[in-house]
Amino acid sequence: MADDDTLPSADELLGDTAEAAAPARPQLQVVSQFIRDMSFENPAAPDFRPPDGVNPDIRVEVNVNVAAKDENTHQVALDFKVQMLFEETPAFICELSYCGVFRLHNIPENDHRPVLLIEAPRQLFPFARRILADTTRDGGYPPLFLDPIDFLELYRRGQAAAADGAGGENAEDAASGENGVAEVEAAEDPKPKSKRKKKSGKSTD
Repeated sequence: MADDDTLPSADELLGDTAEAAAPARPQLQVVSQFIRDMSFENPAAPDFRPPDGVNPDIRVEVNVNVAAKDENTHQVALDFKVQMLFEETPAFICELSYCGVFRLHNIPENDHRPVLLIEAPRQLFPFARRILADTTRDGGYPPLFLDPIDFLELYRRGQAAAADGAGGENAEDAASGENGVAEVEAAEDPKPKSKRKKKSGKSTD
């Protein structure tokens, strides 16, 4: 008969069984975040003065782009173009491409695309929003704060557009496709009040 000291305890046996039975948890890992490209044009500074009684017209465009680095690692880019105009005269033009590299663990392949086009940009957005606010402030304007973006709705619209064959895209094409129109608003804080213009955007992978 074997020595009792060589036998695993009941707790050890139960623990091993529990670990074996527990499914691996899905995880979206942020590997890195960075500014890929950025520009701020301030063409009328320092002499520009807004016309009396004219509120600024703020135009915002946002795109989401995904590029695969390997099977489970992808780079997601949030691309913004923000303009402030007074009667079509630009006060500033700011462009930002803010990226994150994400690694997917235990996520089914069919779910990769929605995770990368919904959850990944959702995690990046607060950082990009802060950069845009700081940049417009440093350019001599009140900080510009973007309203939150509903990336789920953006994705759903893109799926619907792809299903309808919009732009000639194939709904089943995982490499490329338009995935919605973002309704993005921006507000300056504090005054002046601004006209808010919603611009189209897209998500692409």
